[in-house]
Amino acid sequence: MKKKIILIGNPVAGRGAAGRIARAVDIIKSRGFNVRLMLTGKKGDAELFSREISKDQSDIPDTRPVPLIIAAGGDGTYNEVINGIAYAGIPMAILPLGTTNVLARELDIPEVMEKALDIALGGKVQNVCLGKITLSAQVSGVSCQGSGITRYFLLMAGIGFDGEAVYGIKSRIKRYSGKGAYIWSGLKTFISWNPEKLSFNIDGKLCEGYSAIICNAAKYAGHFKVAPDAKLQEPSLYAFIMQGRKRSDILRYVSGIIRGNHLKFSDMTYLKAEKIEINGDACIQIDGDYFGKTPATIEIVPDALKLVC
Repeated sequence: MKKKIILIGNPVAGRGAAGRIARAVDIIKSRGFNVRLMLTGKKGDAELFSREISKDQSDIPDTRPVPLIIAAGGDGTYNEVINGIAYAGIPMAILPLGTTNVLARELDIPEVMEKALDIALGGKVQNVCLGKITLSAQVSGVSCQGSGITRYFLLMAGIGFDGEAVYGIKSRIKRYSGKGAYIWSGLKTFISWNPEKLSFNIDGKLCEGYSAIICNAAKYAGHFKVAPDAKLQEPSLYAFIMQGRKRSDILRYVSGIIRGNHLKFSDMTYLKAEKIEINGDACIQIDGDYFGKTPATIEIVPDALKLVC
């Protein structure tokens, strides 16, 4: 019996996404698979769908075959799905349709539909690790609204400049301009940049900085590598802490990441970690979507997801 396929598709992930999702369903059916299509209509739907699938799977006998979820969209869609199926034992494959498709680049999954579906339907299932972030904001010892919220991420958490830039993105503009929305918001953040100092406790080692990227994967913003040592299968995070606060420092860090020499800078910290505690006041993004504000705790969760690649 061929496995059951559930395709969770985001029809506004990129230009033409709705038509490409419909075409993907036709291709999957033509290959003899039973496929169920679940289209998202708003933010959070992909997570809701995947939680429902996870619950249904836990309620049926072990003799029933485990379905395969194909997440068709961008990195935000994948993030929602993993937060619904983490530790459920349900494998996820991806069909890249998004703005930057960082996870697809990390896994060397092509954006050509037929080739991506070849991997989704016939690739190897691997156990991969996830990052877990928990907000812990307090004022005078009293938890703030949003405190204690926990989410998983596949790729990275950006704190400071990165998080502020993502916070400023308007969803309507992103829908029509794609990467342009990130560039425009980044320019606005750059002009108004006036950060507060953050403190980091990285597995007991203390350091300070104004921005950070905590990586579970090597790739960032496309094909750039912030943490070249990071691997999804390895139970470790890599923290890149930027200690410069000037606008010229931001330009230098960005240029360094593009050139691949950012780890040679003297005003940065690069550490392998299992747990990172962050104190201060800064915005956070995870996998390209805004999450909240520090303080927060980030830790690695081994073998939390089955990923087809």
